[in-house]
Amino acid sequence: MADIAQAPLPVTPAAAPAARKARGGTTLWRYVLVRFLLIFPTIFILVTTVFLMMRVTGDPITAALGGQLTSAQLAERIEAAGYDRPLIVQYLEYLGQIVRGDFGTTLDGQPVTSVLLRYGGATLELAFYALIVAFVVGIPLGMLAAAIRDRWGDAVLRVFAILCYATPVFFAGLMLKLVFGSWLGVLPTSGRASPRMELLLSRLDGATGIYTIDAIRTGNGALIGDVLAHAVLPGLALGLLTAGVFLRLVRTNVIGTLATPYVDAARSRGVSEFRLVRKHAYKPALIPIITVIGLQIAMLLGGAVLTETTFEWMGLGYQLSEFLKARDYVAVQGIVALLAVIVALTNFIVDIIAAFIDPRVRY
Repeated sequence: MADIAQAPLPVTPAAAPAARKARGGTTLWRYVLVRFLLIFPTIFILVTTVFLMMRVTGDPITAALGGQLTSAQLAERIEAAGYDRPLIVQYLEYLGQIVRGDFGTTLDGQPVTSVLLRYGGATLELAFYALIVAFVVGIPLGMLAAAIRDRWGDAVLRVFAILCYATPVFFAGLMLKLVFGSWLGVLPTSGRASPRMELLLSRLDGATGIYTIDAIRTGNGALIGDVLAHAVLPGLALGLLTAGVFLRLVRTNVIGTLATPYVDAARSRGVSEFRLVRKHAYKPALIPIITVIGLQIAMLLGGAVLTETTFEWMGLGYQLSEFLKARDYVAVQGIVALLAVIVALTNFIVDIIAAFIDPRVRY
């Protein structure tokens, strides 16, 4: 009798949806918590890797100024910066600085955080345009390739996707500059805006550093057009890199969805292949796109270094290349560490969005 009294009551059909909803909500919040906690070891590993890589060549002062200062001046600089202390002490101090938001100081005395704030908006703007290109080019072409699968057009699109992914971003940028800048003369090939427009933006109160937003705030049509024209070629060069990934991913997932029973049922009713792709297979195929956006953000930030250098786009990537030329490894270390933090946070946000859209991700 005691066992019978303690047995759990059966869930009635009416209460089943509520029970499933409660379990799903609990699972979601558990998933969010786990993904959030994973941010910290990820950032720790990335920051530690950056620190050790920057110390492979010795202390940053000697690496940057070894041939420019006397031995006494060099020793004085090394002692003042604390690079003569044990490596573990430097490492612990470095972690403490990162926790406080201090990413170091450049050779010319600028805090790295001020460099990040000044040029970070430009890199963010470039990544935004690149993602637009990736979505506009990769997703429709991926759907088209799935609709005409195993035909010559599908083969052409697959080769195009491989070329987009495999072509070095700086080479793609140079070709775009040659065609649209030198041969056709229809688009600017360097900078974020023309000199006169740059002057107008520099005088704007409360400027964000993101030229598109600042230009829209002014309401000046010529300024907006100039900023957008300068963003076309860099956005294409960087965006096509990710478009190739999206094209192949959408194609594969749409073809997989088209083989499901509910699509076969629609096909048996005489629904055309293009309508099947557009109405039945499109949305399920977009879920994997969301899950890989975090990885593509890392690729975009890496490609931004070469893209910004090719187009003289004054962002973090361009400044990173300049610091590398100057052997300013403290600045390089700070920028790379911040980019690592951004990538980790972006992956967390993308994972949570994917979990809300697709409940299967939570389990």
